[in-house]
Amino acid sequence: MPGFTVAIVGRPNVGKSTLFNRLLEQRKAIVDDQSGVTRDRQYGIADWNGKIFNIIDTGGFVARSEDIFEREIRKQVQIAIEEADLILFVVDTTTGITQQDEDMADVLRRSTKPVLLVVNKVDNQERALYATEFYALGFEKTFLLSSISGSGTGEVLDDLVSYIKDDVEATEKDKDGNPLAKFAIIGQPNAGKSTLLNALISQERTIVSDIAGTTRDTIHTHYKLFGKEFILIDTAGIRKKKNVHEDLEFYSVIRAIKAMDEADVCMLLIDAQNGLTAQDVSIFSLATRKGKGIVVLVNKWDLVKKETNTARDFEKELKEKLQPFTDVPVIFISAQDKTRIFQGMEKALEVYDNRNRRVITSVLNEIMLREIERYPVPVTRGFAIRIKFVQQIPTAVPSFAFFSNHPDDIKQPYKNFLENKLRSHFNFSGVPLRIFMRKK
Repeated sequence: MPGFTVAIVGRPNVGKSTLFNRLLEQRKAIVDDQSGVTRDRQYGIADWNGKIFNIIDTGGFVARSEDIFEREIRKQVQIAIEEADLILFVVDTTTGITQQDEDMADVLRRSTKPVLLVVNKVDNQERALYATEFYALGFEKTFLLSSISGSGTGEVLDDLVSYIKDDVEATEKDKDGNPLAKFAIIGQPNAGKSTLLNALISQERTIVSDIAGTTRDTIHTHYKLFGKEFILIDTAGIRKKKNVHEDLEFYSVIRAIKAMDEADVCMLLIDAQNGLTAQDVSIFSLATRKGKGIVVLVNKWDLVKKETNTARDFEKELKEKLQPFTDVPVIFISAQDKTRIFQGMEKALEVYDNRNRRVITSVLNEIMLREIERYPVPVTRGFAIRIKFVQQIPTAVPSFAFFSNHPDDIKQPYKNFLENKLRSHFNFSGVPLRIFMRKK
């Protein structure tokens, strides 16, 4: 499905970061009673009833303030509103409507985006009564919840995902009428993404500079050479959020994350001189969680001093850092010299085919049930667990349902075993797999 982005906005200290953590089901944003703790934007991926969407947590909005941080946060909130598909406007029932709430509401009324008003900290009947005054802000949809306890968040999420359309956007087709594959070139700033795009199409499609952050927007290029046809997406570099100071760069990061949603395969470009950094691993994990095919391109390989087995050792160390998902192709390239860049594209096309692979149910059962018989599920709580049937689920990300008499008792290590066997028998290189246990 196309990317859907939700922005959480509101004045300081109304509980935006607590709600952000609740929706992600993890403690990612720092939460404190002191206002103004969130200054950097937080990005996350949430899943509700099988619908996946991006969430942006913004800093507290303070209109007309001359404080340098609050002025910058104000600009960032405006960008988040502009880029998001839906806005969660968070207010605090314990304080009632403040002037800052009114200022935020005025900004949102000028936006054409759908707004869900979330009255937070409603954890008893008395506070629910106080919360009714927020209907005066004039937003059609108002929800009462407590983001600390989680009560009321289900209703917000049910309404939120109703805005996410299942139908795939109109996309370009090849001569046979099939949708064109989309490959996103992702990575940190200055890894050589634009140089790679220009080298592949043999023309200056994008500006190339040693200054990190030259590419601000996502750039779509229709590639039609050597009998291959697909869409290439050059993205702005994604750097650590504490280094995202400039408004335009924040705008670029949102665009890059949305480009991942649009892509079928992400080509992660890393700088051979720097090796695989923590931020590269973070970008890799983001693409994996989104279920995208992945090819790792080690760029600037011509600048690395080489000895016997340098490439082999580099790849081994790289895959150790990428664990547990290590079944990814690694190609050593030089975008500047055009070394092995077309080999990288061939590999990306292979991964695209792998992501679209459908295994015949009879073949799947014959092979996987034989493997399960050789290595049965460990006995739990004194009873035997049996897997009777396997089926591939018709989803964009290759997903497999294993039907068992006690599905909840099958632990993660055995799921990892099943995934490894699927990979050893069927070619899913470069593609994340989803394993589900169902009741037979």
